[in-house]
Amino acid sequence: MGRILLSTLNARYSHTSFGLRCLRAAMGDLRTETDLAEFTINDSLDTVLADIVFRRPQILGLGVYIWNVEPITSLLRDLVRLLPETIVILGGPELSGLSESGEHSELAELADFIITGEADHAFRELCEQLLRGVRPEQKIRHAGAADLRSLPLPYAEYTSRDLAERTVYVELSRGCPFTCEFCLSALDIPVRTYPLNDFLAAMEDLLARGLRQFKFVDRTFNLNLRLSESVLRFFLSRLTPDLFLHFEMIPDRLPESLRQLLAEFPAGVVQLEIGIQTFSEQVGELISRRMDSAATERNLRWLQEHSQVHLHTDLIAGLPGETMETFISGFDRLYRLHPQEIQIGILKRLKGTPLLRHEQTHKLLWSSRAPFEILSTSDMSWEELQEIRLFARFWDLFANSGNFTSSLPLLLRHESPWHDLNQFFQWVSEQEQRRHGIALIRLAERLFEYLTKICGQPAEDCARVIWSDYTRSGRRDRPAFLREFDLPSPGRPTAERLLPARQRRHAADAES
Repeated sequence: MGRILLSTLNARYSHTSFGLRCLRAAMGDLRTETDLAEFTINDSLDTVLADIVFRRPQILGLGVYIWNVEPITSLLRDLVRLLPETIVILGGPELSGLSESGEHSELAELADFIITGEADHAFRELCEQLLRGVRPEQKIRHAGAADLRSLPLPYAEYTSRDLAERTVYVELSRGCPFTCEFCLSALDIPVRTYPLNDFLAAMEDLLARGLRQFKFVDRTFNLNLRLSESVLRFFLSRLTPDLFLHFEMIPDRLPESLRQLLAEFPAGVVQLEIGIQTFSEQVGELISRRMDSAATERNLRWLQEHSQVHLHTDLIAGLPGETMETFISGFDRLYRLHPQEIQIGILKRLKGTPLLRHEQTHKLLWSSRAPFEILSTSDMSWEELQEIRLFARFWDLFANSGNFTSSLPLLLRHESPWHDLNQFFQWVSEQEQRRHGIALIRLAERLFEYLTKICGQPAEDCARVIWSDYTRSGRRDRPAFLREFDLPSPGRPTAERLLPARQRRHAADAES
């Protein structure tokens, strides 16, 4: 076992820690002495503790994120007592604002050293000093933006098991030119890129090793058109039935050259994550988010009408200045553009972000527990945010899942989609008295019951649409509430390509 151990608690097993792999790849002569051990926040802390104690590393590097800060703190309380000689180095986004805010004082006390920023070089340099017997006096070390041309690519750190079973993250660039105050990338300027030829050679190697699903973590994939077009052409020339590509896209930047390339991909192969966040110009101005809303609408409409790209869009509830009325208006506006997914997130308190300057003027009240979501603001009450939380949960179950793409629109009877959908979600919540663990067949039955008994729609018509949704992806069992109707035999699923589940269901809807 190596003298150095890199570890973290991921949100779930399917996730891989890209940051730890970047650190190990940059260890130089110490790489062979550096091991990597990943766990999840659902693992027993006793099991995690036992694994690390068994290894007895001289140096332990831990990645701290908003979702794991509490279990990491608990873990360290025991680790530092069981391994008093082990030097603990912490890093990660949750420590970005440590020196400014003074928060996480217990973590700071438990750790020997903390590295903020991009630690690719700084972690290796600190390890080299420590292993030579030199212990720096400075506890908190601020690493600047790394020159990506000086870094080795980290993709050899992915194991065959990673490629076969887990999400594999890749990056061509780091940084973001925008200064949206709710995002840590507002601190990450300028944008830097890896050498394109080296990056594409690494992608070729991953393809040769069997990887077919690539999740790009670049915050602004379509910022540099030369690079983004080169990447799209690379994958277009290597299309396979199971290829899947995820990119984050600036919503108001979609020139003709990029449109033409995106239009060439089959259904579901490309997913664009498009952060709308808010359609309110006043809110955007307040939080330094520049977005041309009209151009964004034109681009989303074009992508829906002329490409088969899967659109995953984001809205954030609880931004300073955002009222319930403006948020609902933004949802309705986005809904009418028909993206495959609208992810509704609740604003989270990310340490070190400029957003915190609004805490007093907009009365931002945060949860004291990770992930530190907003509880109320001067513009949105706790009750309103609770309503949005409930809506977001059932929207994910019924709409984002792709399970009810044809039958859910039957709910819409008024001008506001939010109004009609929210009434239904509130009703389901009252009937079920829970938001999790509801089986698909139960969701389908509740939708049928609401459409026929509450909305007064013809049972035969509703049954046919719900049955079409239910069987589109290959289900052949007939729920009891549909057995009285004369329904067609389920056909073969229309999307047989090996895409992720949600994208496969949405692709099936587009093809049916």
